Amino acid sequence: MTRLLIVGPQGSGKGTQGVRIAETFGIPVVSTGDVFRANVSQGTELGEQVKSIIDAGQLVPDELTSAVVRDRLSKQDAAEGFLLDGYPRNLAQVMHLDEFLEGRDESLDAVIVLAVPREESIARLKKRASEQGRADDTDEVIAARLSIYETETSPILGVYGTRGIVDEVDGVGSLDDITNRIIAALEARGLTRPAAA
Repeated sequence: MTRLLIVGPQGSGKGTQGVRIAETFGIPVVSTGDVFRANVSQGTELGEQVKSIIDAGQLVPDELTSAVVRDRLSKQDAAEGFLLDGYPRNLAQVMHLDEFLEGRDESLDAVIVLAVPREESIARLKKRASEQGRADDTDEVIAARLSIYETETSPILGVYGTRGIVDEVDGVGSLDDITNRIIAALEARGLTRPAAA
């Protein structure tokens, strides 16, 4: 059983590292964005609700986001663990996740924080914007996104920090270096990879 949360500012590489870590430990990545898109494309009741909110240009409320994540974590492939990416992103969602996990007599094993200096995040996002032709990723937009991350996410790290489950990992370096640092931190907590089949 390995239950993880990966956290990091935009441009920290958490999506990429999340996939690598999940593969290493044989667990699914549960990304709110992916789960929303899957529900919308499958036309589920939750998906219809999410679609109408997103189409109206609004943020999906915490209650609905938590309902979608609970539904995903109840699937068979997440029974042996999961890696959360993008959830919980605020204190209300932490409370929802706690209630859900406590109901299953479970708790998070570790919260991986990819520490990346602000300048590095901005440089990576600008590079990605130019490579993908994303004109909307201006300096102002990037700075605003990073500020939202800092104000919304710092409090959740405070909560998890008091539980002693936060591992801050240097998010600068090669992909392999960063992956190895994360795995080393998790193994230091006694989390083990599944035996190779």
